[in-house]
Amino acid sequence: MLKDSQPQTAPAARVVLGLGANLGDPAAMLREVLGEIDALAQTRVVKTSPFYRTAPVESSGPDYVNAVCVIETRLSAGALLDALQALENAHGRVRPAGVVNAPRTLDLDILLWGRARIQSARLTVPHPRMHLRAFVLAPLIDVLPDCEIPGFGRADALLAQIHDQRIERMRGEQA
Repeated sequence: MLKDSQPQTAPAARVVLGLGANLGDPAAMLREVLGEIDALAQTRVVKTSPFYRTAPVESSGPDYVNAVCVIETRLSAGALLDALQALENAHGRVRPAGVVNAPRTLDLDILLWGRARIQSARLTVPHPRMHLRAFVLAPLIDVLPDCEIPGFGRADALLAQIHDQRIERMRGEQA
């Protein structure tokens, strides 16, 4: 999708996205897709966390590279989800039947939509497992240090409770 050139009058939603990959060159993939997210219609990336190398959680394969970005968008939640899934598919994302958390070229998740709660057949926000994942919480704290996850609490307090997930901030790696 191309950026709209017309001025928009509707207020933009502030949305937090999770990005991850563990196949191919994951850091290059995240840098590339951040530009593609910024190019989506009615959307702009306003802040991006450093990249983190993390061990797979409830998965297998090589280490992941993860990050979080904050965007402003005038797209609906469904339209943004469609656009993100189109980006995943364009980058070779495969969802094998019956396999949960398979290794992937790209994973894009809507983590937060302002302070809203969204529950539909296709989307749950806040992301239902984000409060259990160091690879989400650490980069989230980088971009929103005082972040409160609706229904779960402060991101920093939640991260302090996670002791069994290996996570390492990558030096010199950021979009």
